[in-house]
Amino acid sequence: MAEVVLILKKEIDIKLEAEAITPDAFAGKSAEEIGKLEIWQGPKTYPLAEFFDVERNEGDFAGETAEDTLIRIKGDMLRVKKIGEGMTAGRIEIEGSAGMHVGTGMKGGEILVSGDADSWAGMEMEGGLLHIKGNAGDHVGCAYRGSWHGMKGGHIVIEGSARHQLGGGMDGGEIFVEGNVEGFCGIRQTGGLIAVRGGALRTVGVEMSGGTLLIGGRIERFSPGFEYVGSETGPSFGDFEYAGEFKKFTGDFAISKRAKGVLYVAADANPGL
Repeated sequence: MAEVVLILKKEIDIKLEAEAITPDAFAGKSAEEIGKLEIWQGPKTYPLAEFFDVERNEGDFAGETAEDTLIRIKGDMLRVKKIGEGMTAGRIEIEGSAGMHVGTGMKGGEILVSGDADSWAGMEMEGGLLHIKGNAGDHVGCAYRGSWHGMKGGHIVIEGSARHQLGGGMDGGEIFVEGNVEGFCGIRQTGGLIAVRGGALRTVGVEMSGGTLLIGGRIERFSPGFEYVGSETGPSFGDFEYAGEFKKFTGDFAISKRAKGVLYVAADANPGL
């Protein structure tokens, strides 16, 4: 896989919008051509080379295809939005934190964020893998403002915690969180899987009509629209296993009597349910 290295060369004041940073856009281009790709800062566009040094480990060109292209980004990207937006193949490795909208609408390939990710990571994602080794902000895998449907496919793995509205409007795909989440996790979920090893604040699964949601820790305020249907021991999903007994609910019947969402809740962390 051909590797292109981007090195941030100056401090960023107004945030950049850099949807051009994808293996799809880089494939078949020389370092000079990559440096000429346009990115936005406020109302103006600038060449990528205005903010990044573009280096190529071997030869002058990125891979012939997106699938053959690895983009390694060095520096704090918290003020750079839309990295990997809509990418279909290849790999991006961010050696630090990522700004808003990382992996938005991605259809394939992989993004690895070594640090934290700001809000809207994996928004309306359709395929591929987004792996965040730190914490994530609000709206991971969500639908965008004015849209009803969120993530449809692919996988998001968060080794830390995530904030509000994780998987809002989610239709498909899988989200795994090793830490905790805050409010409205799985709001309006219609399909797919959300599994949180830690706890949640409140409004878990509200307006949920399908899909599966698991909370492995304590839920501070349980939503009233769910009906208890039984218990299961040690549910597992692919490579992720959850030890102990889980209470199983369906809902959210506060919205529809035909709701088919499935909510697993750790029994020992929620003895009052």
